[in-house]
Amino acid sequence: MTDRLGELQAAGVAIWLDDLSRQRLASGGLAALHRDQHVVGVTTNPTIFAKALAETGPYADQVADLALRGVDVEEAARLLTAYDVRWACDVLRPAYDASSGVDGRVSIEVDPRLAHDTARTVAEAKALWWLVDRPNLFIKIPATAAGLPAITAALASGISVNVTLIFGLDRYDAVMDAFMTGLEQARANGHDISQIHSVASFFVSRMDTEVDQRLEKLGTPEALALRGKAAVANAQLAYEHYEKAFSTDRWAALRDAGAHPQRPLWASTSTKNPDYRDVVYVEELVAPGVVNTMPEPTIHAFADHGEVKAGVVQASYEQARATLAALAGLGIDYNDVTATLESEGVAKFEASWAELLASVRTQLEAARG
Repeated sequence: MTDRLGELQAAGVAIWLDDLSRQRLASGGLAALHRDQHVVGVTTNPTIFAKALAETGPYADQVADLALRGVDVEEAARLLTAYDVRWACDVLRPAYDASSGVDGRVSIEVDPRLAHDTARTVAEAKALWWLVDRPNLFIKIPATAAGLPAITAALASGISVNVTLIFGLDRYDAVMDAFMTGLEQARANGHDISQIHSVASFFVSRMDTEVDQRLEKLGTPEALALRGKAAVANAQLAYEHYEKAFSTDRWAALRDAGAHPQRPLWASTSTKNPDYRDVVYVEELVAPGVVNTMPEPTIHAFADHGEVKAGVVQASYEQARATLAALAGLGIDYNDVTATLESEGVAKFEASWAELLASVRTQLEAARG
């Protein structure tokens, strides 16, 4: 049988799972994906945990203990999610060791309500880093304007960071600058920067969802012909920005000091439009040194019928620029699209966090009788 996921990995794409739950951990499902499907990392977010904690059974014993201790709802949520992330870190520790710390990573996100508060984001990042206490952890910090200095501060403290909710190319440039500044400060602070890792999570499918809605409102043949093209073009150009940023003298100085590059991570890679090929955001984004984090159905879909298009990203820059130019020519405001997506992304995670807290509150109250 063709090992399509193995071919994808050989082309330079690290395959991560965009999901986590205690049921998946207890059943051995995550270990099986690592063993059989080349999965070498896990990403989580408030939406994933809200869904996981709605399944009360796997969490009942820990909730009962937390209830007896009188732990409040927010602290209970941190402890429950940190437990799962710590467990996942242990499951993927072999991948971490085999890759010298590059893969085998598991991400946990700071409270999304802090997305516009730099100081509290940094404090939360430090607390989660201490709480999970695993070297293969990533702390997820959103790429908001307030998140950028928090990213730098966390890295400067020796914390490995997954930068999340990146939609626009200018913001991505700022993220890479924040990363390098953080490493420079970490080095000045006496940290071994060879032990600090980072990924930059560039969101993909949501771009098509937003742009397609605007194109459909226009309704012209020219507009409709561009549906489903914005997301891939945007991500492909992000990789070009990555190549430029990590070929500078500034980066060379950090590399020579032992630093690892901040890898681009393609997030939100399941297709939202059933008319689109279900693995398009994997096939069209194959490039050396990237991560693609997928929900399990997308992993299985690629294993079944995905095509590894090695070098497709680097061969597509001119076409990608032409696509964005065509959208601009139709009046699609790129900056407005990305600002809208960032605002909606933060709001969605805040809503999921509220849902998670409500679930934990209900379980604690039930356990207290």
